[in-house]
Formats: sequence, structure tokens, C-alpha cells
Amino acid sequence: MIILTIVLFVFLLIGVFFNGLGSVGLLRFPDVYTRLHATTKCTTFGSIFTSLSVIIFSIYFWKTSGNPKFGVLTIHTFVALVCLIITNPTGSHAIARAAHRSGVMPKQAVIDELKEANLK
Repeated sequence: MIILTIVLFVFLLIGVFFNGLGSVGLLRFPDVYTRLHATTKCTTFGSIFTSLSVIIFSIYFWKTSGNPKFGVLTIHTFVALVCLIITNPTGSHAIARAAHRSGVMPKQAVIDELKEANLK
């Protein structure tokens, strides 16, 4: 039980740390592209670890108590995790593409490969 508690706390700490890094990146980075990069990478990784800790917690209590609600929690968390892994990068890509098409340029980019590709 103590090892399970340690693993849960480590997973939660990793998740909170990376979600916090994503928030700091959102506040500190200069333009929409770097902000999207920071928030998408960090929050996806942080949410994976947070969801894994919920899954481990619910599986343990499902096995020990026999309560089927913990099994439902496991399934719901897993489905939410899969949806998050699919939609988070897709959404950030769509936002970055829309920003580029609307004329928002990166502040410190040297080469704009998308602009060169659209000219051809």
C-alpha cells in the first residue's frame, strides 16, 4: 500500500509540475506559436500522468473493495485520456494554422517555410 501511495504521489507531482510549466509558458513566451508549443506539450504530458494516477487509484480500489463504480471511473478516465491525446495536438495545430493564415507572424522566426510553401 505504501508503494502504491508513493507511485500515486509521484505521478500527481509530475502531472502538476508539467501543467504548471505549461501555464508559465503561456504567460512568458512572446507569440502565439511558442505559447501553443509550451501549453500543448506540457499540459498533454502533465495530464497523461495525472490521468494515470487516477487510473491506478481506481483500479486498486476496484480490486480491493469490489465496488463497480471504481471500474467505471477507470474506463471513463482512460477514454478521457485517449480523447485528450488526440484532440490536444490537433486543436493546437488548427489554432497555429489559423493564426498563420490570418497573418500573425512569429516574432523571432528566421525562415517562414509555410509562407514559402503557399507561394508555390
